[in-house]
This record gives sequence, C-alpha cells and structure tokens, in this order.
Amino acid sequence: MGTKHSKNEGRRSMLFLRKSSKLPAWEDALLSGKDPKSLLKRGLHYISLSLIMKGMTSAPDFLWGLPEVQKLNLSRNQLVAISPSLGKLDRLVVLNLGGNRLKCLPKEIGLLRNLKVLFVNMNCLTEVPAELSLCRKLEVLSLSHNCISQLPSSFTDLTSLKKLNLSNNRFVQIPLCIFALRSLDFLHLGSNRLENIAESVQYLVNLQIFIVENNNIRTLPRSLCFITALELLNVDYNSIQTLPDDLYLLRRLPRIAWNPMDKGLHISHNPLSRPLPEIVEGGLDALFNYLKEKKEHN
Repeated sequence: MGTKHSKNEGRRSMLFLRKSSKLPAWEDALLSGKDPKSLLKRGLHYISLSLIMKGMTSAPDFLWGLPEVQKLNLSRNQLVAISPSLGKLDRLVVLNLGGNRLKCLPKEIGLLRNLKVLFVNMNCLTEVPAELSLCRKLEVLSLSHNCISQLPSSFTDLTSLKKLNLSNNRFVQIPLCIFALRSLDFLHLGSNRLENIAESVQYLVNLQIFIVENNNIRTLPRSLCFITALELLNVDYNSIQTLPDDLYLLRRLPRIAWNPMDKGLHISHNPLSRPLPEIVEGGLDALFNYLKEKKEHN
C-alpha cells in the first residue's frame, strides 16, 4: 500500500509541476513532455533541428543541451537576442537565424569553429562581432537586410569564405577587409549606399558573381576589368555614365542581361552617355568591339 501511495503522490507531483511550469506556450508545445533529443533529425550527413516559424521570442533553454546538433534552423521567429550559450553548440556546421529581430550576435559565436554556413539576413543588426572571424571554416555568410555600415577588420581572417551577401544594408563604401577574401566567388552589395568601387576589387580574382545594383556608383574602376572570372556583373540602377575601355576583357560575360537571374552584364537604368545606350542595344559583342576600338584609337 505504501509503495502504491508513494507512486500516486509522485504522479500528482509531476502533474502539478507540469501545470505550474512557466514554459512559454511554444516551448511547451514543442516538447509536449518528450525528450528534447526526440526533435533531432538524423540525416545521412548531419544531425539537424528545425524550429522555423514557431513564434519564439527567445531560443528554448533545452537547445543548449543538445551539443550534437550540426544544422540548426531558428529562422522566421521573433527572436530579439541569442544566448551566449550558443557557444556550447560547437559542432554546428549550418546555422540559420534569418528573419528574426536580432540587434546583435553574441561574441560566443566565435566558438563555433566548425561553422560553414551562417544566415543572419532580415534582422536588425547594426554591427557584426569581431569574434565571428574566429569561424575560420565559414564558407557562406548572409547578412543581407540589416542596418550594417561597416565590418570588423578581422574579417580578413575568413579566408575560406566563398559567398558573401551584404545587400540591403548601409554601406557607403566596400569594406577594405573584403578585398583580402581571395576565395570569394559571390559578392552581393546591392541596395546599399555605395558611391564607388575601389581599385582594390581586382584582388578578388576568383569572383564569378558581383552584384552592386541599386547604389550611387558613378564610375567603374579599370581594375574591375581584370577579374576575368566574372560571369555576372550587375550594376543596374546606378549613376554610371561611362564604361572603362578594358571592359571587353571580361570575356566570360555571355551577354547583355535583362533578367536578374541571368549571367552576363546588367547595365540598365544608368544615365549612360551617348552613343553607349544605342550600342548596348546591339548586344555585348557590339559593346565590346566599340570599347576595344575606342581604346586602340586612344
């Protein structure tokens, strides 16, 4: 009898604790009394956890007790901050924090030494912690749609970075540290406040896609013409009047492009001086021939 009585008491105690716990509704719904590890998905290559669109205002505490997670998706919630405990998830390879209300990232993000892909797009960031530069394996970084105007100089250490999206921010010039990222093959700086492109852009020798549409750029530097790996150059919606004579060196640009997704030279919606508008209408070969002849006559 005593044993049975104590078991009933135990059940009642657990029920009371469950009812009196102050777990947020979304966290209680996530767990529903289950072991947090049951939320993990074990794929062929990664152990992942997706908590997308859960209405969360903060990450659940149980998350920091899952060090085995390698892919974590917390996108499209209402997160205003990320706990320093993020640093405990040091096996993370992919982290998606996009579409939240984050104003900053914890410096402990630098402890994620295995991180290769990081999305923090569509947040409220005004700066990026220098510690992010400790994530030396990082290959893909999206910081688009924030309020960032500069990057820490330590970004030069991100030598594995291949794809960088800084579009829809507040950059007035391309941060100097970017020109040290020689592995970059994709760079998006569209919809900022850029007024020029520094000659140092030539050091991005592996760049294949370069997007600077919708800025205040007036001229293109001659050094841009030496990035012969370029397959897509988008300078739509700027204030460009003339083009560098050496532009014809960009032989991997296949065409004058009009569809945003197409490879080629995107040059529309610029106040090009005559006779450039008419020549552009004739296609890329016509433009390149014109520029080449112009250079030879000079």
